[in-house]
Amino acid sequence: MRQRIAILGLLACYLAIGGRLVQFGAQPPEQAVAWPSPPSKARPDILDRNGVVLAMDLPSASIYAEPRKIVDLDEAVEGLTGVFPDLDPKALRRRLDSKAAFAWVRRTTTLAERDAVWALGIPGVGIRDELRRFYPNGRAAAHVLGAVNVDNIGIAGMEKWIDGQGLQALRLTGLETTRDGLEPVRLSLDLRAQHALADELGAAVEKFQAKAGAGLVMDIATGEVVALVSLPDFDPNVPADALKPDHINRVAVGTYEMGSTFKAMTTAMALDSGRFQIGSVIDASAPLRFGRFAIRDYRGQNRPLNVPESFIHSSNIAMGKMAMAIGSDHQRAFLRSLGQLDRLATELPESAQPLYPSRWAELNTATISFGHGIAVTPLQASMGIAAVVNDGRVLRPTFVKDAPLAERILAEGAVTPRTSEALRYLMRLNAKVGSAAKADIDGYHIGGKTGTSEKVVNGRYDSGTVLTAFMGIAPAHAPRYLFLTVLDEPKPLKETFGFRTSGWNAVPTTGRVMSRILPMLEGTAKWTAPADPFPAMAAARAWGSNLFRPRLAMTGERP
Repeated sequence: MRQRIAILGLLACYLAIGGRLVQFGAQPPEQAVAWPSPPSKARPDILDRNGVVLAMDLPSASIYAEPRKIVDLDEAVEGLTGVFPDLDPKALRRRLDSKAAFAWVRRTTTLAERDAVWALGIPGVGIRDELRRFYPNGRAAAHVLGAVNVDNIGIAGMEKWIDGQGLQALRLTGLETTRDGLEPVRLSLDLRAQHALADELGAAVEKFQAKAGAGLVMDIATGEVVALVSLPDFDPNVPADALKPDHINRVAVGTYEMGSTFKAMTTAMALDSGRFQIGSVIDASAPLRFGRFAIRDYRGQNRPLNVPESFIHSSNIAMGKMAMAIGSDHQRAFLRSLGQLDRLATELPESAQPLYPSRWAELNTATISFGHGIAVTPLQASMGIAAVVNDGRVLRPTFVKDAPLAERILAEGAVTPRTSEALRYLMRLNAKVGSAAKADIDGYHIGGKTGTSEKVVNGRYDSGTVLTAFMGIAPAHAPRYLFLTVLDEPKPLKETFGFRTSGWNAVPTTGRVMSRILPMLEGTAKWTAPADPFPAMAAARAWGSNLFRPRLAMTGERP
């Protein structure tokens, strides 16, 4: 009897198991894991102009869980927090203690972490092989490179631009891509110059206790950006840092009143109009008055000034009078021809609209002549200065090496070659005897224009809070490279005798940048000034001995 009962019990168990198997077989197959996002796809390497890797893909893995399949919750939480100590055990337990079909545990882990999870053998915990973007140089060129999200999709900078050049469309086709199957993207940046610029700019921000700093090196002939730094910066390996408000790209996105650097464009406009010559004299002996508002010179000469004197002494009065003599309409058209009144579009998705008055009155004409009342990006201002020293060719800047030149020419002949030579002459003169003298370095024949602008605080200009800038060119007689340094709210020091103007901070900083970068750039070792670097300026040199003598003539009159 006992044997019969045992046999019947076993048969009942087998029948129950068989019936359950038939039931499972009759049901539709269980759906695969409902992934919240597709697996990350390969991206092309990003190289600098010399072939150095700036960004690349590395093998990675993501750890996920299927909570309803976890057998031992405590074991799962203990094992996973052992591999990932930074995970919050309570939060992880809440995430896994559910009947959900899917939950991420950790995205983009290292291969060692993947292997450690695999060794745990926790039921209900799985691994998905993916790719992780890696930036081997850390913070270098972060604002140009941009960043990708956890799914390896570009969200900023050149990474986002690359997606728009066909990579995203390739993903949507479902075709499998590999790193080896994608052609690397070569940028115009030189990593050596990038490190040197970041090093010197960082030292200047620290020394002068500035709120922020920005810098740029651009090839004037091609518009290629050789280096770009904006401080504070971020590590693109930690893309969340890029979202902090003070980590914006100040060169391409920040808009600032660039101060007296704009006087280079105003002087070019005045000379190109034909109403002023290099020897024309403007009376700067008294302030320009508009009702209760007066325009004065910083450390003014209080006398008539010729054009070179107006440029070197950075006279607001002289610039305002020249601009008003030419007229608001001409000034607005001239600045637009240099790309200063429209949003500048480059490969970088991030850009900013320039700010200027909708009603361009005579007072606006005067203040805009010396860089107040108009705010542009430093990259935009650099493009304008590069154009007036490059025979009037306005080139849209690029961050891609050997980008086609013809499609980036925004204007030809914005100024005449003679006007362009005059600006090169004035910028060289300013580096020899003017406010840019602290940037002059032996062997490279540089020129430049300084700028110090008061910032608006609580709706009013504050003389104690300034933005300083310097635009330098090298070599001055045939410019190849433009250097820009911007310091936001630098502090006066004992060694600067209490001054906080550009000539005491941005200028010497640019001089150090030039001395480090120029020797490493192509072709710069052979730069020597010709015997007659500015042949069209012979008339100016003829009365050069009287260059700084007071003039008695009034506006527009020649000596």
